[in-house]
Order: sequence, then structure tokens, then C-alpha cells
Amino acid sequence: MYGSWAGQLPRVRRLRAEDWSLLKKVRLEMLTDTPMAYVESLEAARRQTDAQWQERTAAMAGDSSVTLVADGGADGSPFCALMRVVVKHPQDPQKPLQAMLISVYVAPEHRGLGLADELLHAACEAARVDLGAKVLELGVHEDNTRALAFYRRHGFNTTGDSRPYPQDTSKRELVMEKVLEQ
Repeated sequence: MYGSWAGQLPRVRRLRAEDWSLLKKVRLEMLTDTPMAYVESLEAARRQTDAQWQERTAAMAGDSSVTLVADGGADGSPFCALMRVVVKHPQDPQKPLQAMLISVYVAPEHRGLGLADELLHAACEAARVDLGAKVLELGVHEDNTRALAFYRRHGFNTTGDSRPYPQDTSKRELVMEKVLEQ
């Protein structure tokens, strides 16, 4: 069911500043598992000092964003998933306040079990309630059909906009968005 957590659903909660070593571990796991999915390289992440990880975690746990993590249910248990919502910069003045979904990750042994659905629901709520956003935007690699289908199933639509994919500019990142329920 959930690997070593059989019978126990992962707990979804907000990242806290004191979680820096857990964030470091899951970030290195993310970059190892799917290096093309994130702008940062594994080598750059490995070069960061503990003080840099502490600063990074404090920023991700601050008021300008919401970082959700899933863990084993006890403080100090490793993270098995992460999603982050930030206010979009710059804003499109033709639209109401927009947020962006970034740094999406679910560990391989937890994929396909509903954890991503739970996290995305919580991320949409956090964007709406905590950040005051009316629209949630995200980018998906044009060849990532699984992610495209997942987000469509959750009410996201492609906007028709795209941009060069940061890690391979010969590919495109498709922009998707969802109007958040009020």
C-alpha cells in the first residue's frame, strides 16, 4: 500500500523552518529521480551548505509562499512528497491575482495512490485562502502526458501559451491554469 508505512496514510502539512534537513534530503531525491523537472541541478543542490539549506527552508516556510509536504505522520519522518505555491511575478494585469504551482514531487513508491490528488487539493486551497489567488498556474513539459492528464483531471486547462523548457530549450513548457473556487 504505502511501502514501509503500510496501512498508514502520509500526513500532509506545511513545511516548517526547522525541517531544513528533511527538505535537503527530499530535494536531492527529487533532483536524482527527475533531473529535467527542476531548474536546479543536483550538483548545485549538493554544493549548498547547511546554512544555505536553513535559509532556503525558512524562505519556503515564510508568508509569501505555501510549501506542503507529506511525511510519515511523526515529526522528523522523511518527506515522501512536496508541492509549493507562490504568488506569480510578474502578474498579468488582465487577470485576478495569480499563484504558481512549483516544485511538485511524489516519491516513486507513493505515485498512483492518491497522494498527489490530496496534495494538489491542499495546494489549490492554500493558493486561494492563504495567498488570496483567484487563478493557479503551472508549467508542464510538452512530452509529460501523465502530468498533463493529471492536471486536466483536476480542472486545469492549457492556456495556449508556452515557453522554452529551461533545461532543454528545444522543448516547450505548456502553461496550464485553473480558476480557483471562491
